[in-house]
Order: sequence, then C-alpha cells, then structure tokens
Amino acid sequence: MIPLHDDNPTRRFPAVTVALIVANVTVFAVQLSLPRWGIAPDGWYYLFGVRPFELTRHVDLPPFAWFPWWATLFTSLFVHGGWLHLIFNLWYLWIFGNNVEDAMTRPRFGAFYLACGLVATGAQVLVAPASEVPIVGASGAIAGILGAYLVLHPRARVLTVIPLLVVWPVFEVPAWILLVVWFLLQGVGGAQSYGSGEAGVAFFAHIGGFVAGMALVWVFVRRGPRRRSGRAAPGRRRV
Repeated sequence: MIPLHDDNPTRRFPAVTVALIVANVTVFAVQLSLPRWGIAPDGWYYLFGVRPFELTRHVDLPPFAWFPWWATLFTSLFVHGGWLHLIFNLWYLWIFGNNVEDAMTRPRFGAFYLACGLVATGAQVLVAPASEVPIVGASGAIAGILGAYLVLHPRARVLTVIPLLVVWPVFEVPAWILLVVWFLLQGVGGAQSYGSGEAGVAFFAHIGGFVAGMALVWVFVRRGPRRRSGRAAPGRRRV
C-alpha cells in the first residue's frame, strides 16, 4: 500500500521534518556527483554506512579505516542506495513526520528521530553481527515515526493506493490498518531473509525502529499523545 496523504492537520510548519528531507536530498546529490571525481559509489556506502563487523568489534576496516566506526551510526541515516530508496523513505517521512513533530518540541523530535535510527541499526546488527555489508538509509528512523504515529493518531484517515496488477484503486484507510499491515510485511520479509545470507533490505531495522517509535513517543511527546479523529478542524491547514 502506498499512502498519498492523511487528513490530520498540524498546528505549525514541520521545520525539522523539512530539514531532514533537505539533508537527505543534499547527501544524495553529492552521491550522484561522485563518478565525476573518480570515486566509486560503493565506496561512499563503505565509508559512511554501518558495517556490523566494525560495530561489534570496535574496529575500522579498510579501505576507510580512518573514518571512526561510531560516526557511521549517524552518517548512515543520510545515505541511500538509489532513487526509489530515497523517494519512498522521504515520502513516508513527509506524510507522517509532520504530525509526530507537531506532538513534540522541535529539538525533541530531532532527538527522537536519531534515537529511533540508532535502535533500528542496532536491531539489524544483532541479526548479523559479523556482516561487513554496509547498512544505509533513513528507513529505520522513519519506521520509528510510523510507530509513533500509530500511537498518536490511530484513527486518522490516510488516502492510500493499493497496487493490484493492472488497476491501482485508491481508498481512504484508517492509519492503524495501514501501519499494522506495513509492520506485518516487515515481519514477513524479516522471517524470509533471516539466515539466508545478506538481504538487500534491512527488515529488522524497520521492525526495531517501529517498536522503538511506539515506546519512545511516550518519552518525547510534549503533553501526552493527542488522539484525534484526524478530521481537519475549521481554520487549520492541511500539510
């Protein structure tokens, strides 16, 4: 299912959400320019992505042993493996991040995003601690936002496209259904990939980030989760 937008209004401009989108797009633009400088794109992933072996052994592997392993915990959240990876991640961030940010102060939302990203990375590392394949992408942190949204606004309505081979019908779906289905799909993907070698998708990062978001939202929210129907109130704008 592909969400198009929700009917959940916000009270203020989502400055941190927009800043995160701009940061990710900027980093990706730099990635695209690497061949001009004679740098292989794969080198970018090995430089700034998390390699579980480095993390669990506290070592820096060649060819970029000069870049500290602990720093990749943060840089990996802004590196993406391609256009679709970037677009889908930032689309979900835009649709659901504004409302989660609206429930927190902006500094808390930034800290919440990073915390979910760190937990998500840790979950994926636990599954394959000896792997040297880089983990990259913002999807673990964004999964945390989805988990927080499920807690805060389960009854919000989300206009959603459901791809069905030839036709792509559009339905208005309760947020809790959309997000629970998304989470279950990550569980299925994780079960299928577990023990089968290196998977192309970090499903356990998605699972870990989602669970972290559901738990941590209670710590970072300003005045307790605001449960609303998701219907726009008069005079409030849609984002």
